[in-house]
Amino acid sequence: MASIARSLLLQAANSPWLARQMSQRAFARRAVRRFMPGEALDDALAAAEALAAQKLGTLVTQLGENLTRPEEAVAVRDHYLDALARIQARGLPTAVSIKPTQLGLDLSQADCRAHVLALAERAEATGTTLWIDMEDSSYVDRTLDLYRALLERHPGGGLALQAYLRRTPADLETLLPLKPTIRLVKGAYAEPPSLAFAAKRETDLAYYALGRRLLEAAAKGQAKPIFGTHDMVLVERLVEAARELGVPDGGYEIHMLYGIGTDHQQALVRHGRVVRTLISYGHAWFKWYMRRLAERPANVWFVIRSMLG
Repeated sequence: MASIARSLLLQAANSPWLARQMSQRAFARRAVRRFMPGEALDDALAAAEALAAQKLGTLVTQLGENLTRPEEAVAVRDHYLDALARIQARGLPTAVSIKPTQLGLDLSQADCRAHVLALAERAEATGTTLWIDMEDSSYVDRTLDLYRALLERHPGGGLALQAYLRRTPADLETLLPLKPTIRLVKGAYAEPPSLAFAAKRETDLAYYALGRRLLEAAAKGQAKPIFGTHDMVLVERLVEAARELGVPDGGYEIHMLYGIGTDHQQALVRHGRVVRTLISYGHAWFKWYMRRLAERPANVWFVIRSMLG
C-alpha cells in the first residue's frame, strides 16, 4: 500500500494542473508550512538563525528546477550570490544547496558549470560550502561531471547521491579517489525498476551499505560522509558503524529537513553529533512538497488534518 501511495504522489508531482490548483488553496499553504518557514530568503535565514541558537547548522535551497531560458539561470546564480553575502553578514553556520537544472543544465552544460564555479568561489570566500543536489536519473552523469569540475578548484564542495539508484555504488567508487563530501539520501523521484529499487527494504539495505562504505573511506581520510535521512534506525546503525571504524563525531554529519524530526535533531546534537537542517523556500514548492509526502506517505494525514481545520 505504501509503495502505491508513493507512486501516486510522485505522479501527482508532475501535474501542472494540480500544481496550479494547490497553489491557490489555503489548506495547501498551511500544510506546506510544516516543511518550510516561508517562501522568501528572509524567512529561511530567520529560521537558520533560530536553529543556530540550538547548535544546529543549516543549508538553504531555493525551490525550482528545469528552467527554460538562460536569463533565468543567471537570475538564480545572482540570487544565490546575494544569499551567500547575507549569510556571511549574519554570521550564520549555513551553506547553500543548488539544483543544476536551476542553473541551466538543460540549456548549456558549459554555462551551468560556470555558474556553479562562480557560486563555489563565493561560498569558499565567505567560509562556507556549496552543495550540488542530485536530480532524476537522466541527470546523473552530467551532475557527476559538474561535481568533478567543482572539486578541481574547490575541494570542500558537496554532492548528493541517491541510494535507491542501482548505479550509485559504482558512481561512489569513481568519486572516492577525489576525497569527496557526499550527502547520501534515499531518493525521491519516480524511476523505473530497472534503474532504482522499488521496495523500501532494498533501498534501506543499499543505504546502509553505501553509508558504511563512506565511513570506511572516512576512516582513511578519503571522504566526508553526510547522512541525509530521517530513518533513525539507519542513523543509529551508521553512528555505531562510525564508532566501530574509529570515525569521530565530527568526521561525519547528519542532515534532516526543516520541520521533520525536530526532537531527533536536537537529541543528536545533545549526544555530540553534527547536525544540519535543510531549509527550503520559494514559490515553486509543489513538486518538492509532493516528493516530501512520497518519502513518507503517512504525511498525507497531515494534509487531511489541515483541510479539516
